[in-house]
Amino acid sequence: MQTAWLFPGQGSQKLGMGKDIIELNDAKRRFDLASNIFNKDLYQICGLQTDNKNSEESLDNTKNTQICLFLVESILLDSLKSKGYKPDYLAGHSLGEITALYAAEVLSFDDCVSLIKIRSALMSSAVKGSMAALIGFDKDELRKSVEAFDDVVIANDNSSSQVVLSGKREELENLSKIISCKRFIFLNVSGAFHSHFMKEPAQEFSKFLDDFNFKEPILPIISNSNPTLCSDPNELKIRLKDQMCNGVRWRETMDLLKLQGNIHLVEIGPSNVLGGLAKRHLKNIMISQVSSSKEIAY
Repeated sequence: MQTAWLFPGQGSQKLGMGKDIIELNDAKRRFDLASNIFNKDLYQICGLQTDNKNSEESLDNTKNTQICLFLVESILLDSLKSKGYKPDYLAGHSLGEITALYAAEVLSFDDCVSLIKIRSALMSSAVKGSMAALIGFDKDELRKSVEAFDDVVIANDNSSSQVVLSGKREELENLSKIISCKRFIFLNVSGAFHSHFMKEPAQEFSKFLDDFNFKEPILPIISNSNPTLCSDPNELKIRLKDQMCNGVRWRETMDLLKLQGNIHLVEIGPSNVLGGLAKRHLKNIMISQVSSSKEIAY
């Protein structure tokens, strides 16, 4: 049986997630290093914090969410590696794609921390917009409805029954009144991520990426903007540049992994967001989760 490691992005964070992994090897040093770079106590934010009242120090603030998720995921994956676990494929949802690049040894830990600091700041400062999750819909009706609005796009094609839309708040509200679906949920995010609203941040991020050396991956990676197996470092850089303005094609990622044969999906992160999507989208699939120091195994 082949194995794919999956790394979630924003929306999978939860308070106290850092506490679940802080005793693992190298965890404290990594939190200290990243905290110095970000000039804030990241362990306090994702390990000890019990509420989200202060927006600047909130775990749900994009500037904090992205780096805290990467820290948790990278510590967990390296703990698995130290026990001899090795996947056949790697994929990450949005921010998780950077973790996948780290897992494949394309980028170093320090490189990833630097990239995430810039990425999260750029995304936080982008033109304001909104995102909404849509559950239980007719795909043809959805496509026609989205095309009727200038500033609404499908940001995350997560599964056959769930997508996330990005766009202007007013247009999303208008769309919610005309489309038939089981649930239409506005998300607690600061911008219209993975859409044309990210054009300027994406251009700045692209320039920043030019200075980084992408090494040849030790394992094939499936990127968000082009969900095909890739082992070309130059192509992986191009795909990461394209990610911020383009949708996360996660449904196609899951379908591609299923085509590889008898496969075991392992979600590495604080919650079972990606595992839940896989359970609803794929049949007869083996799914595991690694989320704390108590379960460094699958």
